[in-house]
Amino acid sequence: MRCPHCGAADTQVKDSRPAEDDAAIRRRRVCGVCGQRFTTFERVQLRELTVVKRSGRRAPFDRDKLHRSLAVALRKRPVEPERIEQMVSGIARRLESGGEPEISSETIGQYVMEALKGADDVAYVRFASVYKNFREAKDFETLLDELAGDVDDPSPTR
Repeated sequence: MRCPHCGAADTQVKDSRPAEDDAAIRRRRVCGVCGQRFTTFERVQLRELTVVKRSGRRAPFDRDKLHRSLAVALRKRPVEPERIEQMVSGIARRLESGGEPEISSETIGQYVMEALKGADDVAYVRFASVYKNFREAKDFETLLDELAGDVDDPSPTR
């Protein structure tokens, strides 16, 4: 592990313990060159996943990118950072335990939509507007109707 302060590879682990979510190990490290202390979080990765983009391009699955996407959708919303981390861990576990080494970006998007729908309606609409590439206000109306359950009930309310 390289030191984030000076870039040296000579670091030593001083303390290890389970992280708060029990899905990671928290390690306190010290740099042998500059003496600075820092913390790392290490996670067990069940398998190497490849994301297949809509264009057909392939890229390694990036847990941090998933976290950033959720954090952007949930920005300024009343959702605790721990809840975001739980969503990221749940989605990553679902992907890793799915049995397939290649995952479509659409599948990841659907899992994110499901997680956001259960967490915060505004974040759900924010993410959906980008994910589904909304072009006009009517697209928002349709999604909001779905969210309210109006689409499932075709009977008139008058």
